[in-house]
Amino acid sequence: MNRIGFVLLAGMLAISGSLAAKDKDSNHIDPYINGGPGESKMVREVRHQLVTLPYYGIFDDLGFNVNGGAITLVGQVTRPVLKDDAGRAVKTVEGVTNVVNNIEVLPLSPNDDRIRRGVYRAIYGDPLLSTRYGFQAVPSIHIIVKNGNVRLEGLVANEMDRNVAGIRANGVPGAFHVENALKVEGK
Repeated sequence: MNRIGFVLLAGMLAISGSLAAKDKDSNHIDPYINGGPGESKMVREVRHQLVTLPYYGIFDDLGFNVNGGAITLVGQVTRPVLKDDAGRAVKTVEGVTNVVNNIEVLPLSPNDDRIRRGVYRAIYGDPLLSTRYGFQAVPSIHIIVKNGNVRLEGLVANEMDRNVAGIRANGVPGAFHVENALKVEGK
């Protein structure tokens, strides 16, 4: 197999691996999406604890699953300290009996950092998206980059905003693949 074929095969395996890992925890609760009125006090408090973590930002994706008093943390973060802080913060919530911390710490990569900055500028530099999503404590569009592959996570107001964010992210040089996993409010 020639070098180009090997690189393409490696890229396809990385993409399929990252998508398979995402499918495994696709039923998690995202802390930046408000729950319904019937949501339990414990879930609201876990959500609050995660959103108010000091190092939680747009390049991180945190989520959790609830099974009785057991909380399973899922997602991907850029800083190892955020993984540890999330586990400690959730343990303090009343009603939580056990915390399983399955948060993945993304590998250090100057190339991924460059792609993160490029996608950030492309999305939050767009006048349509920046005015609606850029001026929040934790903006609702999260940019996850792993080994050159980009995944957009979060909540947007409508399908047009979802599509614009995906188009902007696809225009960033160096990104191998862009998965637009943004959810539309009310769907």
